[in-house]
Formats: sequence, C-alpha cells, structure tokens
Amino acid sequence: MEEASLSSEQVPDSECNEIQKEEDGVMTELDYQNGLSEGRKEFVAPAVGMEFESYDDAYNYYNCYAKEAGFRVRVKNSWFKRNSREKYGAVLCCSSQGFKRIKDVNRLRKETRTGCPAMIRMRLVDSKRWRILEVTLEHNHLLGTKVYKSIKKMGSGTKRKSDSNSDAEVQTVKLYRALVIDAGGNGGSNSNAREVGNFTDHPNQLSLKKGDTQAIYNYLCRMQLANPNFFYLMDLNNEGRLRNVFWVDARSRAACCYFSDVIYFDNTYLSNKYEIPLVALVGINHHGQSVLLGCGLLAGETTESYIWLFKAWLTCMSGRPPQTIITDRCKALQSAIAEMFPRSLHRFGLSHIMKRVPEKLGGLRNYDAIRKAMIKAVYEALKVIEFETAWVFMVQRFGVGDHEWLRSLYEDRVRWAPVYLKDTFFAGMSAARSGDILNPFFDRYVHKQTPLKEFLDKYELALHKKHKEEVHADIESRSSSPLLKTRCSFELQLSKVYTREIFKKFQYEVEEMYSCFSTTQLHIDGPIVIFLVKERVLGEGNRREIRDYEVLYNRTAGEVRCICSCFNFYGYLCRHALCVLNFNGVEEVPPKYILSRWKKDYKRLYIPDVGSGSVDATDRVQWFNQLYRSALQVVEEGVISLDHYNVALQAFEESLNRVHDVDGRQALPAFEESLNRVHDVESRQE
Repeated sequence: MEEASLSSEQVPDSECNEIQKEEDGVMTELDYQNGLSEGRKEFVAPAVGMEFESYDDAYNYYNCYAKEAGFRVRVKNSWFKRNSREKYGAVLCCSSQGFKRIKDVNRLRKETRTGCPAMIRMRLVDSKRWRILEVTLEHNHLLGTKVYKSIKKMGSGTKRKSDSNSDAEVQTVKLYRALVIDAGGNGGSNSNAREVGNFTDHPNQLSLKKGDTQAIYNYLCRMQLANPNFFYLMDLNNEGRLRNVFWVDARSRAACCYFSDVIYFDNTYLSNKYEIPLVALVGINHHGQSVLLGCGLLAGETTESYIWLFKAWLTCMSGRPPQTIITDRCKALQSAIAEMFPRSLHRFGLSHIMKRVPEKLGGLRNYDAIRKAMIKAVYEALKVIEFETAWVFMVQRFGVGDHEWLRSLYEDRVRWAPVYLKDTFFAGMSAARSGDILNPFFDRYVHKQTPLKEFLDKYELALHKKHKEEVHADIESRSSSPLLKTRCSFELQLSKVYTREIFKKFQYEVEEMYSCFSTTQLHIDGPIVIFLVKERVLGEGNRREIRDYEVLYNRTAGEVRCICSCFNFYGYLCRHALCVLNFNGVEEVPPKYILSRWKKDYKRLYIPDVGSGSVDATDRVQWFNQLYRSALQVVEEGVISLDHYNVALQAFEESLNRVHDVDGRQALPAFEESLNRVHDVESRQE
C-alpha cells in the first residue's frame, strides 16, 4: 500500500550543509511511447504540496506522468547532507531543459534541447516524506511527437538491470494511479453507473461515480491552499486505485485539542450504504454542540480501513487517543479500536441500538409489549441485578430467548447498557435517558442519494453553520446573565461559570431538587455516608411514582456520587447529589464537579501545548501548530463585539511588527499579549 498526501504544514527547509551535484547526463531508461492516442487518461499534474513516501516514489511518479504527457525526465540537481551523504533535495526536469555545453557542441549528436522550463523541485521534510515545493508545467516544445530516438540497444547486463527495474515501475504505477482520472470517469463507460461497483464486489476501493475522483482531488487541493492548517491523506490499493481518504480542516484540528476527550465515530452513511461512503469523528464542545474532528471516505467496513483512518487521525492529533470512543456495534470497528486505542474506553451508542428495535423486533407477535419491557430494563434499572432480572423476565415471558439479535445484544451489554457504564465519562453523548439521540453530524445535509460532488459543496456550508452557532453561543454566554429560577446557592454559583446551554441543563437539576422530598442516612462507615434520596417521578401513563436513589458522600474528601451517575454521563451533578450536599450544609458545588470543558471561558483558560518548555526546538510543524492555536484564540475572542474586534485587529498588526523586528521566538509571547489585551476589553465592559 502506498500513500500520497498533501499537508498544509509548510515546513521551511532545515539547515544543513549542502553539496550540489550536477547530473545533466543522467537520462531515464524508459522507452516512452511517442504520440497521444484519443481517449487517453488525463493525469493529475504535479502540484506544490504533493508528498511521497520516498525519493524513488516521487521520481517514478514524475517519470510516469512524463511518459503519458510525451516527454522524458532528467535529474538536474541533487543535494546531499555533508556527513551522511543522505539525499534531501532534488530538481527533476524535462530532458529538453537547458542547452548543450560549449565543449559538447562539436559532437555529431543532434541538439535536442530547447531550454524547456518544465520541472519540479522537491525536498525531504521533517516528516521524512518527500514534498514538491515548486512546479513548472509549461514546455516550450512539442509533446508526444517522435522527437527522440529510441534508446540504444542494450547489452545483456543492461537488460538484466532493466528487467529488475520492471517491478519498481509496476510499484510506481500503484502510487501514480491515485492521481489519475480517466477522461470518461475512472474506468466507467456508463456515467450513471458506479465507477467501481458496489461495496460487496469491490471492498478494496472507493465506490465512486464519474468525475468523483477529480472532484475529491480538486476539493482537497483548494482547501489546502485556502486553509493554512488543512491536512489530508489518500490511501491506495495494490492496483493504485483510490481506497480511503481522510481530511481535517484547521478549525477541526484546533477543536481536537479541546474536545477530543470523548468522541463519537459516526459511520451511519457507510454502514447504511449511502451514495457517499462517509465517516466522521465528532466531539462535543463547551456548549454541548457537536463539533467535527475529522472526516473520511472509506472503501468498506473493514478492520484495515478503520485502522488506516484512525492512524491518519492520530497523526494530525499528535498521537493523543480519546478517553472514550462511542461507535455503532461493528466487529471490524471493535477490532480496529482495540488495536489503535487500547487504553480508550470503547462503548456502543445506545441510541443506535434502540433505533433498531422496530427493525429487529417489529415482526414479533408481542412487539409493543416487548419494546416496553426492553425500555424499562435499559433506562430504569439502577443496579446490575435490576437489569439482569428485567431482561430475563422479558426473554422468558415473551419467548424470545433464541432471537439472534437480542442474544448478541445481551452478550455485548457491558458496552452499551447504562447500568454497566457508570464509571465511563461520556460528556453528554451517552444517550442514557430515553429520548436522547446521537444524531449524525451531517444530518439534513446528506441523504441516501446525495452525490459526492454535492456533499463537497455542502460540507463547507455545514461547517460554517456549526461555527456560526458556536460563535453565537459564545457571545450569548458572555454578554448576558441567565435568569435565576430558585434561591439555591448552587444555581447562583454556576450561573457565573457554565456556558448558557450547559447551565440550563444544570438549572433543571436544581429545579428538580424540589421533587426529592426525603433525604435520609442509610449507612455510615467513618467519613463515608450512604444516603437514600426519594424522588417523585412520572411513570407509565403519567402516574406519579416514588423512586429511591442511593448517594454516597465522603465528608473528608468532599466527594459525592449518585447511583444514577449523572455526572459521568452528562458532566454535571444531579438533583440527588445536590440534595445530599444541601442536607450536609454545603453551599457550593465542590470544584472537582465543575468541569473546565463546560466553562464559558474554557478556551481562554486552557491553552493546549503552548508552554515554551514543551516546544521541540527542531520541530517547525509543532511551532506552526502552536502559533496557529494561539492566533485562533485571539480570533475567537475578537468576534465577541466590535470593541473586541478592533483591539484584536490592532494587536495582530502590532504582533506582526514585533515578529519582523525581533527573533521569531517572540511570536508566541506576542500572541499571548494580544489575547490579554482582548480580555481587558471584556473586563472594562463589565
């Protein structure tokens, strides 16, 4: 498998001693076909930013491109490190580049050079990949005509060398074809048919329509030019066909630093055989809104494809795995996550499971009664024994013990049933309450028959809308104070801390404290006390029921934990825990139960990986990422109001002047100073 990628991390040339080697005499030994037939393949031309695994891959790619375009390649220059003699730079050019030297003019060989400017300049970058830095495509002579004589007849030794190189040429084509688009649509004669068949017939390559490959390539190139921290990778199969694609824009990469503790891997479109084999990595921001952390197109639901995607994501995430990852039930996904995220907690999305109940059980005779029994077991059980008893009762009463889906579901219960997941942090994505749903990130933008080209247009629209919603929520959280509904000190305390949407959810818990009518001690063990909180809840048929909740409280450590596990599921304390704190005379929620990720100034307080002590003095990619994150903070603060905007813009201009005047190491402090000035505007307004 070969990979070709474009990366937006523009790494400046590293400093090293250079030895330039003139190689004007080196010619390729490929006997190119002169003349271009009609209907030949249109090859994607070399472009600035293309990357290759090795120098040979890059060299062979340009050779193949030249072969189809109708010219030959010569290595014009090479650069080597003085000590190791390792090659780190090269210029490949058209064989008609330059002119013969004066000492060669009198030779009988006819002059074929025309001073052709066509060339590529490439260099080994910090990621140990070869990147194209400069491209000239134009030739000043005819292409595809019999300008060159065939290479001299080779001797036996040369022929053996050529034969040994044939395998390398085959490998070259694997890489090269990823950048090839048939004039008629990648091998499909019928524009309405899928280019490479369906998922079942061709699980090893993307299922695309006419022009989709070109649309993907054009989109990724355009995004890289417009987006300074855009990242993508393309994966090819052994035949050089496009198999998997992964990309993540700059804002999503920044969001990964804040909101990748819990991620939802959305493969809805892939598993349900949508027109687009789309997958997405999704997180939850400080307003409880879904935020995109990466996107991909996969050839099929295979462990190999999922592993490739997760590796690509970890690459741009600097190798930081999530704390919790939520997925659909899928054996291939389970294997991939076990390999790639061995320390992460892998859980199945409960809303996905419950959504399939009508499909899986709808044909059963007592469907309505079975569904109600299942909902009761899943959502109302507070203890494992309660869940097990309710499940066994359902199975035996309705005679569904041999139902394959229910049986497999029960075997996986420790990954999806809330009663087993109370030690897992979900940040609101657990769907532990009836009615909670994990919606696809591109819901309303992608339908069953949405074509890829249309999605690529809608992708930016969807991200723009999501970002606009986040900015609006930021402004609303900072510029207005929520209306208090009780006299509870907890409500007043967190109204000043939480973002508006998270506070509304916590406020509801405060209001519901009044439905808890009794708090009594059950058991005392030193500083640890177990309380019983009774609550009136709405049961079946809107009847009022009384439910008991056990709450553990540690006076010494200031810890409180309810059996409903609201804090782990949603990230804030429940009404039962608040009742116990109130009963014990605690007037403020302990700091350990006020998560920073829900605070209105979270991005201001938490600056990931920006400390000067953690910067690698040789890693320019890391410099770029940290500077970008710091700049993005100033941008997000600057859109709060017109005053914020004016101060941020002025601070940017002053920062740039300071960086021009002094050593580049002062850039990060300049951004921090800019951010402080924007913060001062808010303080003055308050």
